[in-house]
Amino acid sequence: MAELKVRGVSKSFEGKKIIENISIELHQGEIVSLLGISGGGKTTLFNVIAGLSSPDQGAVYLDGEEITGKPGKISYMLQKDLLLPYRTIEDNVALPLLIKGEKKREARKKVGAYFEEFGLDGTEKKYPHQLSGGMRQRAALLRTYLFSDGVALLDEPFSALDTLTKNSMHAWYLNIMEQIRLSTLFITHDIDEAILLSDRIYLMGGKPGKITDEIIIRERKPREKDFNLTGEFLDYKREILEKLKM
Repeated sequence: MAELKVRGVSKSFEGKKIIENISIELHQGEIVSLLGISGGGKTTLFNVIAGLSSPDQGAVYLDGEEITGKPGKISYMLQKDLLLPYRTIEDNVALPLLIKGEKKREARKKVGAYFEEFGLDGTEKKYPHQLSGGMRQRAALLRTYLFSDGVALLDEPFSALDTLTKNSMHAWYLNIMEQIRLSTLFITHDIDEAILLSDRIYLMGGKPGKITDEIIIRERKPREKDFNLTGEFLDYKREILEKLKM
């Protein structure tokens, strides 16, 4: 059974249709990317899925329950880490638990159990400005995971990182996802990133934005270290470029 189902979602702003008749699914433990040009409606779709915006038509379901227009059901990580500068890393990560009403001491104890697993050991008492961009994104992802109920939306979480840091984060991300099995819908404009990280890729295009195609990445994870240098990888890239007509 799919953990997340989006059925026939359309949304307009000021009389202009932004997305039209979008239906997608996210199954348990999957990483699924939404890939397309900027301004194609991907973030609008995320806002609808997260319950931050109600669609004109269509519905969103989580484990069979309709959650259309209900915020707080699915966690949402934006491009910027949005860590609070005046809070330590452990208190930033603990925010979802504090919002749910847990005591600070218990929340810190719970999040502390994840710091080593997420590669954040030793950063608990540091502040965001003391961490690299990659480490801040790890903290933001841990916070997103603790807020989630098994499903998370990630909006270009690695786009602000330099190439070397991004490559390192991709390897880390795939490893941690194998461990925590967080079902993830992932916005990206980076074709290589989508192929490397995804089980499936939805292509979005047009004005208004629509799902134009679905690409299934057949290679099972964890993939070869040099998967992005293989002929199979290049075949996926050629197929996507052709279908996006870029």
